[in-house]
Amino acid sequence: MNRSHYSLLLYLLLPLIVVKLLWRGMRSPDYLKRWGERFGLYRGDSPKIQVWLHAVSVGEFIAAVPLIRSLLEEIPADQLLITTTTPTGSARVKAEFGGALHHVYLPYDLPGAVRRFLRHYQPELGVVMETEIWPNLFHACSHQQTTLVLANVRLSQRSLEGYQRWAGQLAAEALQQVAWAAVQGEPDRQRLIELGVDVDKVQVTGSIKFDLTLPIDISQHGEALRSELGSERPVWIAASTREGEESQVLDAHRKLLQKIPDALLILVPRHPERFNAVAKQANAANLRMVRRSEGSTCNGEVQLYLGDTMGEMLLLYAASDVAFVGGSLVPTGSHNMLEPAALGKPVLFGPHRYNFAEISQLLIDQKAAQEVADSTVLSQAVVKLLQNRELRLQQGGQGKAVVEQNRGALKRMSDKIQTLLAL
Repeated sequence: MNRSHYSLLLYLLLPLIVVKLLWRGMRSPDYLKRWGERFGLYRGDSPKIQVWLHAVSVGEFIAAVPLIRSLLEEIPADQLLITTTTPTGSARVKAEFGGALHHVYLPYDLPGAVRRFLRHYQPELGVVMETEIWPNLFHACSHQQTTLVLANVRLSQRSLEGYQRWAGQLAAEALQQVAWAAVQGEPDRQRLIELGVDVDKVQVTGSIKFDLTLPIDISQHGEALRSELGSERPVWIAASTREGEESQVLDAHRKLLQKIPDALLILVPRHPERFNAVAKQANAANLRMVRRSEGSTCNGEVQLYLGDTMGEMLLLYAASDVAFVGGSLVPTGSHNMLEPAALGKPVLFGPHRYNFAEISQLLIDQKAAQEVADSTVLSQAVVKLLQNRELRLQQGGQGKAVVEQNRGALKRMSDKIQTLLAL
């Protein structure tokens, strides 16, 4: 498939794209807003942007925050543009930076839409986080003379084979527009070169996720929340769970309660539009539940605390004894397990961890994390950790050490971006 065929296919699919927006809007009304941005239509004067950074959603944006703050030390905030794709990602940008910098949705990869986007903002340099390959956008960056950087790239063997099977030529042509790519590890470097980036443009910098910055008072706030939940009772968290995963987590918690009757589960679904559905599952499982959004008292009779708020994941991790990271008992590829590790929490995750293959294996090798195959093994692992404080402290300490020992990607990326801006 060449780029012309790809663009034609996108235009043919446009009615379905609109229907999908409407369908998502029924579950999350924010999808019904700001449609103009998704097609590269803007009001007002065109700002002059030095750096544009794209982070598709919440996880990618959180990982990019240290890099954004580093950039803000060198360039004015009104010359920095952040784009996301999802409303939840957009909400996190606004919560983190308010109106200090520019923010819009990245438009769909339609030729006209991406041209209008680049002409309106005229960025000197674009930073695309992780593995987002958009042929028309990358091609338009070359025509607009926007230097294009890929940052924190992770390319699994599965993703490589998918690109090669369905869009090898298209991806290779797009990647020829990349000026520099910062990859997380040597396997990612080899795969990206195989997919089409010139060998001298790819550098192993490590994962920027290791450079996460924890709020100074996070432990204090975590202890305060823990006192509300019950200082003496064991607490574990299942974070960023996906559809099909909550049923397994709830089953694990029911089994756990047979051995630790006063244990509390903090359950945090990945997407806010699923909060109500997960609440119904918990009720159907006959678990006594309170929702954080309702502000109800969590007394000793409560068995499940539903984390149905946004932007509080670190706080909820800090209030827990053991952390299970979701997206891993179902074939999603797992979510970021470095946040609980940095907080000194022993980490559990399922077998589907290909999005964090190297990081998760590193944590396992350093005895800071454990893979669990199903709800039964999950329950057994949580019970063992909750009943053994010394083991929890040992694994949690190993996790913190892994995070500290692997910092440095942020500086390497920031230095290279500054060099490219100076050219």
